[in-house]
Parts: sequence; C-alpha cells; structure tokens
Amino acid sequence: MDAKEKVVVIGGGFAGINFVKRLDRRRYDVTLVDRNNFHSFPPLFYQVAASGLEPASISFPFRREMRKMTPGGTYHMGDVKAIDIAGKKVVTQYETLHYDRLVIATGTTNNFFNMPDIYKRVFTIKSTGEAIRCRNEILDHLERASICRDDEARKRLLSFTVIGGGPTGVEVAGALGEMKRYILKREYKSIPPEQLVITLVEGSDRLLHAMSETASEFALKYLKELSVNIVLKQTMKSYDDNVITFADGTTQYSGMVIWTAGVTGETISVENGTIERGPGNRIMVDAFNRVNGHDDIFALGDIAIYCDDRYPRGCPQLAQVAIQQARNLAKNLNSGAMKTPFVYNDKGSMATIGRNRAVADLKHVRLTGFVAWFVWMFIHLISLLGMRNKMVVLTNWVWAYFSYPTSLRLLFRPSRYPLRDRP
Repeated sequence: MDAKEKVVVIGGGFAGINFVKRLDRRRYDVTLVDRNNFHSFPPLFYQVAASGLEPASISFPFRREMRKMTPGGTYHMGDVKAIDIAGKKVVTQYETLHYDRLVIATGTTNNFFNMPDIYKRVFTIKSTGEAIRCRNEILDHLERASICRDDEARKRLLSFTVIGGGPTGVEVAGALGEMKRYILKREYKSIPPEQLVITLVEGSDRLLHAMSETASEFALKYLKELSVNIVLKQTMKSYDDNVITFADGTTQYSGMVIWTAGVTGETISVENGTIERGPGNRIMVDAFNRVNGHDDIFALGDIAIYCDDRYPRGCPQLAQVAIQQARNLAKNLNSGAMKTPFVYNDKGSMATIGRNRAVADLKHVRLTGFVAWFVWMFIHLISLLGMRNKMVVLTNWVWAYFSYPTSLRLLFRPSRYPLRDRP
C-alpha cells in the first residue's frame, strides 16, 4: 500500500475545519495547525462582547472533531512562524512539520489603515479572546459609572464609539443600544439612560455597504430606534487620550472605541520561495485555489483571492465562500485531479440589530424585521458545530427573548496571583 500524502492545514476557521472534515483520510494524512485548540464561530463574537453568549457556547474543541478522523487526522497547537517552500516545511514556535501538500486558511486580522499603534487603544472583536476583553471593558465602564457621583465623569465613561458600519459594527452598535434601552433601567438603575451615548461611524455614504440599499435603510432605521447616533462619510485619523480625531479635523471624546472597520490577510514569513499577495494582503490563487506558481500549496477562505469577470475584486470575505472553497478543494484532492474549478454559490448575507430587528439579502428575497431576525437565528444556529453548542445558544436566545436579565454579565479578569497574595 502506498504511503499517504501528508497534508498540513494552517488555520481551523470555517475553511480549515470544513476542508479537514471532508478530506479522504484513506488517501491523506492530515494535520491541522492552529494557535488555539478550538474552532470559533466569528459571526457571534459580538454576542460574547455584549454578554449575550458565553465564549464556550460558540467554540468547539479541535480534538473532539479530529478524534472522528483517527488515524488519519491530528491537531497540533502552534502559531506558524514560517513556511519553507523549498524544504516543504511549516515551522511553529514548538516544532517543524513536513508536508506534501499545504493548505493555508489563516483568515484575516484587523486592518488599522496605517495607524500602527491604534491597536493599543481600541478594542477589537476578531477572536474569542478579543470579544472577552471587549465584554470586560464594557462591563467595567457600566460598573464604574453606576457608582460615579460626577455627572461629567459618568458621561465620559458611558461614551462608546463603534468604528465601521459593516455587519459587525452594526451588530455591536445594536447590542449596545439594547443595553441602553432595556438593561440600564433593570440592572443599573443609578445610571440615567440618556447619559449612555453610542456613536457608529462609517466612512462610506451608507451602512452595510456590501448589502442592498433596502438593508442599509432598515439598519439605519433600527439603530436610530435604539438611540444610536450614526455618522456617515467620516473616517477616524487618530485616537489619543480618549479623543477621536476625524479626517476632516473634527474631534469627539469617547471613553471606549470598538474597531470593526476593516480586515487584512494574516501574514506568515515565507522562506526559500515566494507567495504572491494581492489586494488586502490576500494570497493570489487560481480557480482551483492553488497558490499562483505552486501546485502543492493552496489557500482557502478570507486569505485567498481569485479575480474573474464575475468577481473582479475577488469573492467576498464571507463564511459561505470559505466553506464552499474548502469542500470543492477536498473534492478535487479526493478525486486525485483538479477537475472542478470553484464557482461561488451566493446564498446571501444578513445582519442583526437586536431583538426582532435584522436585515437579510437572500438569493431570491430581501427580508427585514422579525422574519429576517428569525432566519438569521436559524441559519446561525444550524451552522454551529456540536449539538451541545446548538442547545446552549438556543437556550440563551430563548431566555433572552422573554427576559433580558442574564447571568452572563459577569466581569472576570484573569489574575496571576490570588487577590490577598498580590505584591
């Protein structure tokens, strides 16, 4: 029997995990490498940040999934530091892995648009850890404001700004708006609701620019119903000492800035060879997701870009693109030949703006309001890995629908020392 080809997959997001699950383990020995030991569900990071869901409910251990693939599938924890193309090696901080075929599915990271130090002062929601940090900061501001006796100081604590009017920005702003409208009077009675100010800043002329104008109009309407201030055609230039400076020179105080404005491809050092990068620092691939100039290296999901007549700027960076690319590549590799080029089947996009408020541009219909919100919940629920995760999320959503108070607004801060033993 011929030895199995060794396939190393970097990244366990939508693309990586779907590819690994569908690869023929009788033919390939697959190793998944990821800096975390779990798969996360990015569309619901904002709910972790808003204390709507616990982190574990949208995370799934890789080892539980890989166990089903034994002996043909293994997981290795590690942050990939370099790819040696000539030597066919992947180097992490812990080990060196050899491959016959390499699949890069590292996804994207935050794009701060030539403001390299801004990450030290703003809060982001691109990972479970970032969402937890954001949640802690929001709760910290609310707790401190609830005991603050100075009106001006309280207002400064309660000034929140969301940068970026895409789906994540709209969803975060909507979640904060629901806190203002429903949670303060129940759990933070000492805080006057009008003192909590939420501002959403978008650089283009409308929210949800990648969606239909109908979706944009209803998103704007729903956010205004939740008392969110909307600023369009404005970009942030800097953020220092809690003061935002915009491109036109105007300034605004903000006690907390949540950045959702853009993404850029994750970067990995490449040795003894080159990997071509395109717009957005994405890896250039052909119609079969082969990295340009390489027959044994592939890229999937948000990190990959293939431009054609249909998508001259590449496919949108959506979960469905990543999932479909992963399944198509697995199908081709399982057949032993690159027979089927990737063709994106656009199933639509959606965003939620709080309870009963959502917008959805589906393949043949546009939905708004409660119907869109229900469809959004259903699609996200069935997309989660693991029955336990599905049940926990459903339980939280049903409970939150009928009763806003939740046990999830807990402020946990990691500590190196027991409190009484701290130096």
